[in-house]
Amino acid sequence: MKRRSFLQTIASVSAISPLIINGFNVKAFEPTNLFTLAGAIDCDDRVLVLIQLNGGNDGLNTIIPVDQYSQYYAARTSIAVPENTIIKLSDTTGINPEMTGMKSLFDQGKLKVLHSVGYPTPNYSHFRSTDIWLSGSDTEEYFNTGVMGRYLDYRFPGYPSTYPNASMSDPLAIQIGSVLSTGFEGPHANMAMAFTDPTSFYNIVNEKDITDTSSRSGLELAYIRKVGEQLNNFAKPVKNAALKVPKNVSSLYPAHTFNTPNPLSEQLKIVARLIAGGLKTKIYMVNLSGFDTHSSTTNVGFGVNVNHANLLKQLSTAITAFMDDCKLLGIQDKVLGMTFSEFGRRIKSNGTGTDHGAAGPVFLFGNSVIPGFLGTNPIIPDNVSSEDNIPMQTDFRSLYSSLLTQWFCVPQKDIPTVTLHNYANNLPILQGISNSVKHESLNPLSLQLSLFPNPILHQSQLQIQTVYPIADIVLYDRTGKLMSTISGYIPEGNHTLLFERVGLSAGQYYLQARLINGYTQSIIVNIQ
Repeated sequence: MKRRSFLQTIASVSAISPLIINGFNVKAFEPTNLFTLAGAIDCDDRVLVLIQLNGGNDGLNTIIPVDQYSQYYAARTSIAVPENTIIKLSDTTGINPEMTGMKSLFDQGKLKVLHSVGYPTPNYSHFRSTDIWLSGSDTEEYFNTGVMGRYLDYRFPGYPSTYPNASMSDPLAIQIGSVLSTGFEGPHANMAMAFTDPTSFYNIVNEKDITDTSSRSGLELAYIRKVGEQLNNFAKPVKNAALKVPKNVSSLYPAHTFNTPNPLSEQLKIVARLIAGGLKTKIYMVNLSGFDTHSSTTNVGFGVNVNHANLLKQLSTAITAFMDDCKLLGIQDKVLGMTFSEFGRRIKSNGTGTDHGAAGPVFLFGNSVIPGFLGTNPIIPDNVSSEDNIPMQTDFRSLYSSLLTQWFCVPQKDIPTVTLHNYANNLPILQGISNSVKHESLNPLSLQLSLFPNPILHQSQLQIQTVYPIADIVLYDRTGKLMSTISGYIPEGNHTLLFERVGLSAGQYYLQARLINGYTQSIIVNIQ
């Protein structure tokens, strides 16, 4: 029996009978099945905080295209945010009125909005799409490791057998909660630890004392005990870090009560204390559930129902308080945060909510972000069907690659080793990073597209005016699925391409051009 298979078997047994190790509540831990669930700061001192929005966040009610409000309202009248309540981030884009804290971060230059982040052929299953986001796979391929797990294995080779050690005495990653994320799955073991607070520590070991290691199963059990001893050693620096910062200092954290819960704030409180306490952990992952908003309200547990706007308020309040805490604790420059969700929602409402969709917005927050936007508002057609989705503008694998290169200083040549792909890693997201194109200088006139005739019967001419090189031009259908690549690299200047409808059924499509730094421009293509 392979060690991985053996660990899975042991974990399924130990889940039946919780154990206690040195006062810590043990959770069954295994190499989890992916289907079940910048600047002045030294690279080694940087911390990434990932916030997972479980359920599929409704991006159009989070970041609102005010320049297309009439189309937006027509598509989702029953759930549309009233126009007079939207908080404007720019002349064309607004944010949900419950997210006042994140508007403040945006104004301070500490928030970046990435439009329409996703992948080319969306999958609408919660489990599979979460798997894709955490593993970094394509839709039709399956990885049994996670992106962050592979990075940590690259950064700390030999884990877990040689850890903790003098160079890394702390947990490599921490998951707040009782379930370890598959995103931390490494080639040999999950690279993270999970716990709810510094005195309730979750680890991966069966406590049973092993006396016979002569058999193969005995050797496997000895291995498990060894890992357990290592993780008990990891518990000490966690507790020490928490004791150094006995309480949070920000007054912006909300009261957490049964009637007004904010579980994300409670998780981020722990993260802030551990970072400020000197823990060298590289990545933290926290989560906020309830975003599967098929109806206007969703149950988040304990009989508590909240609507989407309330979830966004919890998100905004928690991030704002966490950022304030980091500033007061003197750790703000070493922390970068990112939100993500397994998919977005459909453009058109189903009457009381929205169904599973494709791409959606991602927030980056911290002192190191290049503030503003990456990408443009998604196009909302005049006549929206229940199948209409938001196509991807930025591939989330490019975002991962850019974070690894720009935040964790992974050499470009090593990116394919970590991501198992070779996606662009030059997205303009962090300050102090050299990019061939400065996003701040871009405006709608930097890239212009026109198609004539449109609608198209057989073929049409695509006119392109660009002041920067184009990485590619692609075509998506109404569901957000990538149909074809029209062109690869195109230098700056004026160009004309022949567009033919070969193999395309009648209907509406999105043609999207992407500059080499990730800026995109899209137009609607009508095929007769």
